[in-house]
Amino acid sequence: MKLKKNIATSESGFIFNPATGDSFSANPLAADILARAKDGLDPVAIKADILERYDVAPGQLEKDWDDLLAQLREFNLLD
Repeated sequence: MKLKKNIATSESGFIFNPATGDSFSANPLAADILARAKDGLDPVAIKADILERYDVAPGQLEKDWDDLLAQLREFNLLD
């Protein structure tokens, strides 16, 4: 997962696309994932960390991950 370079994110979950003027809100876990992605962590490392820190089954994480990626693609936030 690679966010476009111009996408702004905040710790509180605010996401802003300056190219379109669109803004979005992410829940705390999605905001954490986006921050880690912007820091350059690869998806495998991000998922491993989530599984370690949160009470989530691997299958549920994969489903939610795919849903998040689909939304980011839909809103044209990924490279």
